Amino acid sequence: MLVLLDRDGVLNEERDDHVKSPGELAMIDGSAEAVADLNAAGHRVVLVTNQSAVGRGVISREMLDRIHDALRDELARAGGRLDDIFFCADPPWAATERRKPGPGMLREALSRYRAAAGETPMIGDSLRDLRAAAAAGCRRVLVRTGNGAATQARGLPGDVLPVAVHENLRGAVDALLRDGP
Repeated sequence: MLVLLDRDGVLNEERDDHVKSPGELAMIDGSAEAVADLNAAGHRVVLVTNQSAVGRGVISREMLDRIHDALRDELARAGGRLDDIFFCADPPWAATERRKPGPGMLREALSRYRAAAGETPMIGDSLRDLRAAAAAGCRRVLVRTGNGAATQARGLPGDVLPVAVHENLRGAVDALLRDGP
């Protein structure tokens, strides 16, 4: 199974001012181990993340690569890995269909890994993650970390339902491994 993950608020802590350096990357407890468990079960894990900090000029592409190297290192310490990273640097005012809530990155990942959308969960913490997943035909999973609790509290609109809700990535992964796609 292919598992698509958002980054900020799912793997690492959300920051209002963007993760601007490897030192600002703070992992959410249990997230690296959850990825390792997906890997150990033979699932492909792919990151699909909006990174407007690049498009806004807050960080360079090189700095984003360094941040993702630090993320890979954190995952490796727990025995986990990402099979791929798709990111969209579009700022919100110049969004293409690759920027979530557009489904572009998800469709690219589905195509690259020849995965069936209906069997592929997208795990995120925001309504834009859920809308991208719905538009791509993927299963929707909301974690309450990051922006997830506030997203849930505002109410989930009908266009994204059904949505599985879990406290964190650890809980979402435990459910996926227990219940399957």
